[in-house]
Amino acid sequence: MGDAARERVSDAARKQLGDAARSGVPPREALAVWVRVAVQSFGGPAGQIAVVHRIVVDEKGWLSERRFLHALSYCMLLPGPEAQQLTTYVGWLLHGVRGGLVAGTLFILPGFLSILLLSVLYAGYRDVGLVAGLFYGLKPAVLAVVVEALLRLRRRALTGRFDALLAAAAFVAIFVFAVPFPVIVAAAALAGLGLRRAGVRAAPPEGGEPDDFGGTSGVEPRVRPSLVAAARTALLWAAIWFVPLLVVLAALGPDHVLVREGAFFSRTAVVTFGGAYAVLAYVAQQAVEAYGWLAAGEMLDGLGMAETTPGPLIQVVQFVGFMGAWRNPGGLDPMLAGVLGSLVATWATFAPCFLFIFVGAPFVEHLRGNRALSAALGGIMAAVVGVVLNLAVWFALHTLFGELETVALGPARLLAPVPTTLDVAALAIAAGAMVAMLRFRIGMLPTLGAAAVAGVALQALS
Repeated sequence: MGDAARERVSDAARKQLGDAARSGVPPREALAVWVRVAVQSFGGPAGQIAVVHRIVVDEKGWLSERRFLHALSYCMLLPGPEAQQLTTYVGWLLHGVRGGLVAGTLFILPGFLSILLLSVLYAGYRDVGLVAGLFYGLKPAVLAVVVEALLRLRRRALTGRFDALLAAAAFVAIFVFAVPFPVIVAAAALAGLGLRRAGVRAAPPEGGEPDDFGGTSGVEPRVRPSLVAAARTALLWAAIWFVPLLVVLAALGPDHVLVREGAFFSRTAVVTFGGAYAVLAYVAQQAVEAYGWLAAGEMLDGLGMAETTPGPLIQVVQFVGFMGAWRNPGGLDPMLAGVLGSLVATWATFAPCFLFIFVGAPFVEHLRGNRALSAALGGIMAAVVGVVLNLAVWFALHTLFGELETVALGPARLLAPVPTTLDVAALAIAAGAMVAMLRFRIGMLPTLGAAAVAGVALQALS
């Protein structure tokens, strides 16, 4: 970027935007883009990232391919929903904290409103034949979406035999030995660093092009991170994150389900790495098996909601929060408790995302091409493939079989299906959805729509 481009930003604009970002993009134009991204953000993390890339890089030219991938790499290294964090990051690059808030909040809003409405209908009218049939068809079809995501992730993350071994080890660790997810992430990062130092994994080239940004935006290629500013930002966003949860604690007491949900989803927000599908494996097992907030089939229903509405796939936590509070209202009206559970789950999940971006992004801007960071990210990405495979197997077992049993083999614990409880109709819908998506490349929404119609028809015939 030349001196003339730098001089276009006045001191007043610099104070307004902060040293972290300088942009020639009009705020109204950016707002219109973030609205477009929000309403088109179907298809899970991969589809949402593709939407952001198509508009921000290909259409608008605000960022180059290299800069976009650098931002994406950081967001994938963070716990939480990488697509929402990527949108927040790009908004921050263009217009500072205000831009990040607008972009990240708009990304969440359509999905939040959609799933809140669907949660109310699900809780109040689930036994109605039409609603029951819709969810009966959606659950097995969601398996095809998870499998497609697994295959796509495998192609991107597993670039050699050592990556495949890391993925297999992660799957065995979480599925067979129930190793905590943060332990798997830390071990994978260390393994990635070890492979680089041993010369097994090639490191990316350091540095970048002199100007690896889109030519129209004037985004500054480097920022000056400040520990003092980072500490202030961290304290501010920690207060934004925890003060509402503390208010709930003071009002309802430590044993209320809303307090427990706030604590659980806050922990989840900082320990679940690897994207939405990896997070769901952890959330589903804890919410179903540890807390009993909902059944495994209901978790799949919630995933079906999140797959068919705009917004991040991890928005399914809102459904979990709704059902847990609706089922255990603790003196509140059940529907009111459910709505509050939705709000608590959403707040505890997404408030940390803004903290991670606004604190870390200035430092990450100085780490483009850092070999150690890239090596650790590569190890984590490989392990995530194994974690997503765990999610696919867990969902398949709970969707296709009516009963499961735990088989203990020393320290190992295996979930085994009872063969006589196989749901043949669910298996047929799942197989049809996989053929449609993987063989004939039919889109996710038409496939899920057809599965829902099949579920309604089967419900009517039963």
